[in-house]
Amino acid sequence: MKSFLQSVYDLIVETSTNLPGDVRKAIREAQAREDAATRAGLSLGTIARNIAMAETKVSPICQDTGMPTFIVHTPVGANQIVMKRDIQEAVSRATKEGKLRTNSVDSLTGANSGDNLGPGTPVIHFEQWERDDIEVRLILKGGGCENKNIQYSLPAELEGLGKAGRDLDGIRKCILHAIYQAQGQGCSAGFIGVGIGGDRTTGYELAKQQLFRRVDDTNPIDELRQLEEYILEKANQLGIGTMGFGGEVTLLGCKIGVMNRLPASFFVSVAYNCWAYRRQGVLLDSASGEIKEWVYERGSELPMDSAADEAAGAAEEAPAKSESRRIVLNTPISEEQIRSLKVGDVVVINGEMHTGRDALHKYLMDHDAPVDLNGAVIYHCGPVMLKDEEGWHVKAAGPTTSIREEPYQGDIIKKFGIRAVIGKGGMGAKTLAALQEHGAVYLNAIGGAAQYYAECMKQVNGVDFLEFGIPEAMWHLDVEGFAAIVTMDAHGNSLHADVDRSSFEKLAQFKDPVFA
Repeated sequence: MKSFLQSVYDLIVETSTNLPGDVRKAIREAQAREDAATRAGLSLGTIARNIAMAETKVSPICQDTGMPTFIVHTPVGANQIVMKRDIQEAVSRATKEGKLRTNSVDSLTGANSGDNLGPGTPVIHFEQWERDDIEVRLILKGGGCENKNIQYSLPAELEGLGKAGRDLDGIRKCILHAIYQAQGQGCSAGFIGVGIGGDRTTGYELAKQQLFRRVDDTNPIDELRQLEEYILEKANQLGIGTMGFGGEVTLLGCKIGVMNRLPASFFVSVAYNCWAYRRQGVLLDSASGEIKEWVYERGSELPMDSAADEAAGAAEEAPAKSESRRIVLNTPISEEQIRSLKVGDVVVINGEMHTGRDALHKYLMDHDAPVDLNGAVIYHCGPVMLKDEEGWHVKAAGPTTSIREEPYQGDIIKKFGIRAVIGKGGMGAKTLAALQEHGAVYLNAIGGAAQYYAECMKQVNGVDFLEFGIPEAMWHLDVEGFAAIVTMDAHGNSLHADVDRSSFEKLAQFKDPVFA
């Protein structure tokens, strides 16, 4: 199979840079349901523009390309050893060419392999089937949504929903709770796969397998079909909305599978996937390895250009229709400027900002910063970067989930005089208190919009701590027109806390049995 390696590489590029048609359709339908002038509407508009940009540039839709997971169906007698080697080589090549981010990290040392290869990465599952062709499916599921996966052991007492028993109604409660607890941290509006039964391992595997189903398919098991429809309807009544900003659309798809279990165990496993639902597949000729057909409708068959144009027009008109202010800030930023901001303001940043994730925050707790951070902006971001003879270039740079930095962020704001923190999903009470005490704000960028934000980055001014790996290094970036929304201000207000409280109240309305 001389073409197998190239076909797998093409599959990786397509999956990373071009959302499939069924996902695009779901996002366009979500746009139609939201008022374009609201925070949720503007966010969906940015998402549509980002999808179109990624396709045009053949660059990652989201900078977090996750842990590449392949499902390979082969005829009896196929050489899986050679195929695995070719898949690994294709992953390494795609990483070096900026189609995948360097995401394989040694769990003991923290060292990044630099090529997405290492023990357990990429994930490759082989299954034989009674067909002559080879099928390769791939899903790229980022860490932000992976962290919102959750598993329940029934019976259980669920906050807001009460007792969940070992029956269909208990399963219903688990799924609704899973969607509530994700809030905006998994880059809603999202998709979920649910696995009922199995053991702890196979339950999660079954849940992730559901994510390979088409968005518009019909569950062959009638009880599960009804449950999928129920969840999709009721989840969108929670008011969590896109990015957790509130709104009409919280969930874009729900797929549920079931398997047998042990008498003593009853697990409900939920795999959450962000709006950047990157999965694709190819059917290959088993003799040549050439692509015969794509498993899912390719994104190019459902262009997002018109949706992106509509979104751009709505963004221009939005300030006149909404109460949000649009404020331009140049770095470094003063405390006076920050204290004039309030939740809901749209802030546009020009000047230098600095990326910082887990490794940097841990380091800064006990060490000085390599640059002056007084009045600075820290961006929770692990970009995709490529280097040539002219220097470093930003290929993708959306926000990462901020809550991981909660143990550090307040102390670091105080220590260095940071005025703005940018990320996604919001932060907790400790950070909110620090924002109020020291005069800083939290700005929520649109999760997954890696091309939209990369276009704002005009120059790489430098980098520190490259030994942490490209995603965890501290990149110093010159930006122009970088827009984000104030969701936690210097007056003790938090949109995230408000939406969480409101959605929890709405969750309680689903406490009574439905499937008795």
